[in-house]
Amino acid sequence: MSSSALRRFFVYGTLKRGEPNHKLLTSPENGVGKFVGRGETTIKFPLVIGTRYNIPFLLNKRNTGNFVRGEIYEVDDTMVKKLDELEGYPDFYDREIQDIKLLDEEEEKILPCWVYLLRTFPDHLLNFEMLTEYRDTPERKYCEVYNESTPDDLRDHVQADLQK
Repeated sequence: MSSSALRRFFVYGTLKRGEPNHKLLTSPENGVGKFVGRGETTIKFPLVIGTRYNIPFLLNKRNTGNFVRGEIYEVDDTMVKKLDELEGYPDFYDREIQDIKLLDEEEEKILPCWVYLLRTFPDHLLNFEMLTEYRDTPERKYCEVYNESTPDDLRDHVQADLQK
């Protein structure tokens, strides 16, 4: 376990409990990933599913879309490196602090959390269905082959798909 301070992250897609990549957050060899609670963005963002891999993307377009629901985790530096690797940060996604409302609390509590946002994207993604919450479904099954690709090959495929 890392001796570093824990940082809060808001996850909205495949890293949530019950989703395909959640195991990354629960594997001790990846570092510390402690569930804090369910959360919701305090600013509207477009959450869309795109590419042949059915990847959930939170587009960096504030005040468009919905308040997005997800989960808040406290993670150490080792886990941050794993998350950055999965999300392709800093080349593919931006990572920035956003205020997240902690749900299921009697009193409203706002927590600053790191969030991954898709930096650049084609405008046509704004025509996709904008979700409030991501769920992996049979109709839009997340393709785990995505995780088995090499980062460069994968980014090329995803970038090409995003341009379609």
